[in-house]
Amino acid sequence: MIFEKYKKPIMLYVPGGICIGFILLTILVIIFPHSFIDLEFSQEIQEHKNPLLDSSMKLVSWFGYFPGSAIAVISATLVFFIFKYRREALFVFFTSVSGLISSLVKILVNRPRPAAPLVRVVQKVNEQSFPSGHVLFYIVFFGFLTVLMYRLKSIPKIARVCVAAVSLALIFTVPFSRIYLGAHWFSDVLGGFLLGILSLFALCFFYFRKAVK
Repeated sequence: MIFEKYKKPIMLYVPGGICIGFILLTILVIIFPHSFIDLEFSQEIQEHKNPLLDSSMKLVSWFGYFPGSAIAVISATLVFFIFKYRREALFVFFTSVSGLISSLVKILVNRPRPAAPLVRVVQKVNEQSFPSGHVLFYIVFFGFLTVLMYRLKSIPKIARVCVAAVSLALIFTVPFSRIYLGAHWFSDVLGGFLLGILSLFALCFFYFRKAVK
């Protein structure tokens, strides 16, 4: 009863607060494209550099680049479709829209990528910096996979646990990967996180709404 009473306000206020936070962050990034906070985060994370960590961070980021992202989405979509989870397959495919969202915001904000000598650039990228498309995609795609693994009890438990564990590991490590590789500032990954949460919330809203019907 108590949960039902506060369910609608939570559904409105939480995404609304995140949306306001993202807008404010975007304004700050436009006004202050080179923040000392961003530089401090980059220097702190890049302080622990070594060849093995370079390779590990590149591996973590692989799914966010083409063709890695396309392979991940298409493979997951096909697996759900083959095993008769047609609606889930459709919504997994919809996670690819996060790439379009990221590209549109990047063009509007037009923030340059981190560059030497301010940071160590391990993996050079030419597109705009804000928000992090990797973080946005990982939260939407791997976040939705985690939601599905929690919801679909008909899938063997060992498979659900493994998929959810890998998905959560990638979600939590990719922000550090992007900063470590010199591809993004801290505010970029924070922007990708906020926008990713909003996008995942919208995706889950329509998924569960349709499921109830």
